[in-house]
Amino acid sequence: MEKVLIFGHKNPDTDTITSALVYADLKSKLGMDVEPVRLGAVNGETQYALDQFNVEAPRMVQTVSNEASTVILVDHNERQQSAEDIERVRILEVIDHHRIANFETADPVYYRSEPVGCTATILNKLYKENNIQIDKNIAGLMLSAIISDSLLFKSPTCTEEDIAAARELAGIAGVDAETYGLEMLKAGADMSSKTPAELISLDAKEFGMGPAKVEVAQVNVVDTLDVLARQDVVEEEMRRTIEAKELDLFLLVVTDILTNNSTVLALGKQAGQVEKAFNVTLIENLAVLEGVVSRKKQIVPVLTETFTS
Repeated sequence: MEKVLIFGHKNPDTDTITSALVYADLKSKLGMDVEPVRLGAVNGETQYALDQFNVEAPRMVQTVSNEASTVILVDHNERQQSAEDIERVRILEVIDHHRIANFETADPVYYRSEPVGCTATILNKLYKENNIQIDKNIAGLMLSAIISDSLLFKSPTCTEEDIAAARELAGIAGVDAETYGLEMLKAGADMSSKTPAELISLDAKEFGMGPAKVEVAQVNVVDTLDVLARQDVVEEEMRRTIEAKELDLFLLVVTDILTNNSTVLALGKQAGQVEKAFNVTLIENLAVLEGVVSRKKQIVPVLTETFTS
């Protein structure tokens, strides 16, 4: 059987990168010829996790159909978030924890989706279900993913299953989840050296919301001024992206990991939908969303409902 590529979404975060590595480890131990790859650059937070557990990042690819005819998707399912040529390959499996949208296959597919806070929580179950022991470094990667997606267990997406898995994986990895987790989050939260283009693309996802085409980017910071002090040049880059992608709305979410609040920067002809969705007033294109940290649970569903109502 030819090699199967395993990868997550574009503009990969820690769960995306580590889930590709982890699932490739499991599938290899089950006898499948697989390779983890990535569709974008590794961010600072993810690199910190990889360095801590002595794991190399997957190689980066632009397309997949030139290398394989069969792929496995982790941490995503929406086609606009996947490889540009995803239509040209067979999707064998999907392991995910997001909404299901813009997704169909020509063949039957193994689809594992659960309402948990992180793909790694599902992968932890798959190791157990297949009676495969989790190595120390693999446990560390999964722990890192759960900490990242749950903002150290503070996100509303975080479930008791995620917390239990994290505690178990921390024991295998030999680290304290809280101490390690805070250092990892801080490693990825310094945005002062990022260019405007990097800021708005580090963790950006495109969504179809009714008739609208919306991109929501999110960065985690310990000081919102790392981003907002450069609002003018960030807005210039956002406008270029809006024009290039023909977006109706570009929403940049700047999340303070210490206060658990987010400041949103909204641009585009449908920016007014942000005011309607969150009952706020945009002042100089900005608004503070108190207690909002999760794109998946607190932003995308609310915006989608507003666009489709």
